[in-house]
Amino acid sequence: MNLTEERRLAILSELTRYYSDEFEEKLSAFRAEGLLDFFQRKLGPATYNQAIQDARGFMLNKLDDLDAEFHEPEDSN
Repeated sequence: MNLTEERRLAILSELTRYYSDEFEEKLSAFRAEGLLDFFQRKLGPATYNQAIQDARGFMLNKLDDLDAEFHEPEDSN
């Protein structure tokens, strides 16, 4: 999973702020980057795959609703 540089910097900033607030310790930029890389490797693929499955299920439900929502009765004459 590739992040834009802007997004990566924003996440690193949030991570260091969270660490400071929760643990009252400073998290170095080096360690923050290591943590972000670790989470991307471990959580990224599973999160991505789950999002794809969720989107697939959502779209299938919408397609099922399509017939019921827009079906026009046909004249049998």
